[in-house]
Amino acid sequence: MPAFEYAPAPESRDLANLKPSYRPFIDGEFVDGGGEPLKTVNPATEEVLAEVSTASAADIDTAVKAARKAFEKTWGPMPGSERAKYLFRIARLIQERSRELAVLETLDNGKPIRESRDSDLPLVAAHFFYHAGWADKLGYAGFGPDPKPLGVAGQIIPWNFPLLMLAWKIAPALATGNTVVLKPAETTPLTALVFGEICQQAGLPPGVVNILPGAGETGARLVEHPGVDKIAFTGSTEVGKLIQRQVAGTPKRLTLELGGKAANVVFDDAPLDQAVDGIVNGIFFNQGHVCCAGSRLLAQESVVDELLDKLRYRISTLRLGDPLDKNTDVGAINSAEQLGKIRALADSGEAEGAQRWTSPCPVPDRGFFFAPTVFSGVHQSMRIAREEIFGPVLSVLTFRTPDEAVAKANNTPYGLSAGIWTEKGSRILWMASRLRAGVVWANTFNRFDPAAPFGGYQESGFGREGGRTGLEGYLDV
Repeated sequence: MPAFEYAPAPESRDLANLKPSYRPFIDGEFVDGGGEPLKTVNPATEEVLAEVSTASAADIDTAVKAARKAFEKTWGPMPGSERAKYLFRIARLIQERSRELAVLETLDNGKPIRESRDSDLPLVAAHFFYHAGWADKLGYAGFGPDPKPLGVAGQIIPWNFPLLMLAWKIAPALATGNTVVLKPAETTPLTALVFGEICQQAGLPPGVVNILPGAGETGARLVEHPGVDKIAFTGSTEVGKLIQRQVAGTPKRLTLELGGKAANVVFDDAPLDQAVDGIVNGIFFNQGHVCCAGSRLLAQESVVDELLDKLRYRISTLRLGDPLDKNTDVGAINSAEQLGKIRALADSGEAEGAQRWTSPCPVPDRGFFFAPTVFSGVHQSMRIAREEIFGPVLSVLTFRTPDEAVAKANNTPYGLSAGIWTEKGSRILWMASRLRAGVVWANTFNRFDPAAPFGGYQESGFGREGGRTGLEGYLDV
């Protein structure tokens, strides 16, 4: 049956209130940065969106001192019930400006507007609402009768979920009484800087939140700054290891949420149509730019052919194109650099003997796009089965027994997430207890909630974000 043809339904880019230039947010004000300006690009069109003033070493020092002053004189001593009011106010302002933020996120990041609007922004507001509720209840969180904040938190976030990662970091830090110096990714700084406007609207005391755009050296300087008490980083495993080396031997606390190579395990009794939708969501959501993406499909041998037929048909109906079009399923790759990495790893899969299938969808001539791709006949030794591709590429492996499924799923240096598809509840519990992954989904994938802690093992990092457990990383316990 042919797929429906949809008329274009573009969201207006004017809603983003895009400015020609943006500046760092330090001590409650937007200031001229002393670093080399950078230009942020729309990955769907390769056009320059805005020029962004970046932070110099002196700006980082100013921001950390402002955060320290706010922590000692204003935010730290403030009762939790008063801090909660600011967090609730920020959450409501995010909801009020959600359409503007969603369009700006899509322009700067390349993800489909449906995902920015329907997934990211509701979760961003939910994290601030949730943590606002904890601000005056920390004594009942299980960390002692009067847990204390750490001080100044240096936070570094990636480009795949710019505003959502900001919320994951800032909301628990503020709820627990810490102040923040945050560095957004160099390719996606715009929504973080607009969040500075929201802090002003909410009347947040100066210095409580500081936002410093810049490249990798900006993050490195923030990590090594002696005035920072806690580092929280989400990004690549390689950079996470560098940060761990920098922090080693210092009193700084550290939380790392790094890469992944999640296994999505489908048993022969699974509802295959439901599993297909879960597999598609697991790997092609946000163009595969997801640390917990289900990039390895482990299918039981008896159903692999039927599953692949259904999967290829479903993927062929996905619409790739303009991220601002409400009908688009797969948007643009975030940068030319990332597109090059995806292409190189996909080429290696072919060179090593895997069978490549690519969706027949049309690919725009302009912008950074990569059609959804599935590799079958994959062996565990292949690069596409071992390395994080961070793109819309699925590697399919097979298994015969549950024990083999566990062994293959755990045959990775990562340990962030996994998925199980079966009708047997006992099998779900048996598998989940044996999978070395921080999050295990059963008959679903990519489900998130502010009350549920998220994090990994091994080279996927340590520490948790979200839920009661996530508060611990920002408390002196």
